Amino acid sequence: MIDPRLSTLRVFSSTGNVARTAELTGYSPSAVSAQLRELQRGLGIQLLIKDGRGVRLTATGRHFVAGLDSIVTQWELLMASSRTASGQLQASFGLGGFSTAAAELLAPLAAKLRTSRPEMEVRLVEAQPQRCLDLLLSERIDLAVIVASQSQTGTLVQARFEQTVLLDDPLDVVLPADHPLAMNKSVSLEQLADDPWITESEHSVYRALFVAAFTSLGVTPHIAHEAVEWETMIAFIGAGLGVGLLPRLATLGSVDNVVRRRITGVAKPSRRIVAVTRKGSLGSPMIEESLKILQDTAKEIISQRSAEELD
Repeated sequence: MIDPRLSTLRVFSSTGNVARTAELTGYSPSAVSAQLRELQRGLGIQLLIKDGRGVRLTATGRHFVAGLDSIVTQWELLMASSRTASGQLQASFGLGGFSTAAAELLAPLAAKLRTSRPEMEVRLVEAQPQRCLDLLLSERIDLAVIVASQSQTGTLVQARFEQTVLLDDPLDVVLPADHPLAMNKSVSLEQLADDPWITESEHSVYRALFVAAFTSLGVTPHIAHEAVEWETMIAFIGAGLGVGLLPRLATLGSVDNVVRRRITGVAKPSRRIVAVTRKGSLGSPMIEESLKILQDTAKEIISQRSAEELD
């Protein structure tokens, strides 16, 4: 087994914070600090240096962690191949994902695994993408479903995780039921260029998708309101405050005063949803089985909703 102190060091290298490392690993902050000091002393290498009231990795520490990532990948490969050879499953299997993925993809997966693998404990966590990566790194979960973004393409992320595309999820437009275009089967973003828009806060994945779609048209949309949750955005639209974009994977719910329409034209925004696993673990039987179920479920949902009249 990988020395727990090495695992703690890897988590610290991601968070850069003793308190966050403690929360992720389940140790107390003092225990995390003690582990890092013991590891440094035992190795005879200066891994950490004081930085204000905290500590940070030295250049040597970063080099050590980079090499450690390769060792952990080999460990994951060994564990995956051993489980395949023996036909044995782990005692527990953790899943994590953002809200829509947790509800639409991970909940059905967990239900199927509980039926097909009753001897295994299946755990589900709803979390934002960065926390999902931290939970994977600290081995609190084994598979995460997140929205792909440029922030997940860095060298460190590539060294620690592998991504499997599940689906490209189209965004639809949601309009008040009395909007002039509400009777259309589909609308283009150009037709809605002058409308007040409701979108998420700056620096979010969805805001980036929204801005990119309009930028490709050479249009600057009027962002009138911000909402984090889909339910909040839909409520704003139902109140006549503007229009918004909703991923097809997300359900509109039973709302009478809004309609959902496909987007036509040049700009058709979509989000890429990926499953993330620790590097080296893709060959694990449970990972392989789960990815197959997730891909089939995603395909079925999108096919069904694409065939339906969006209303």
